[in-house]
Amino acid sequence: RSNGVAMRSGKLSPGFNTLPEWEKPKNGFEGVLGDQAPLGLWDPAGFTKDGNVENFKRRREVELKHGRVSMFATIGYIVPEYFKFDGECSPSMGLKFADIPNGLKALSVVPKE
Repeated sequence: RSNGVAMRSGKLSPGFNTLPEWEKPKNGFEGVLGDQAPLGLWDPAGFTKDGNVENFKRRREVELKHGRVSMFATIGYIVPEYFKFDGECSPSMGLKFADIPNGLKALSVVPKE
């Protein structure tokens, strides 16, 4: 008599119990971007828990918009390190673009009006 546990393939395991086969439950969002076998739809924030497809579509659109705004913000932070416009930002104050520091220090130099 063997001490192994019978596996689905008919072979005996080396003594530990394997998890049974299972099918992922249907959630209504099969086939969308992020749905990958064998894990299913990856939704760590739980945006699809309500099952509303319209809310899901809106959240996807908003996610894309925020991603694009973030990319522009990153470019806006990097480009001034390598390129400065010619001319003046504020002719009345004599402030040139070349005199404006990079990053958050620019907020204290650029005039508010």
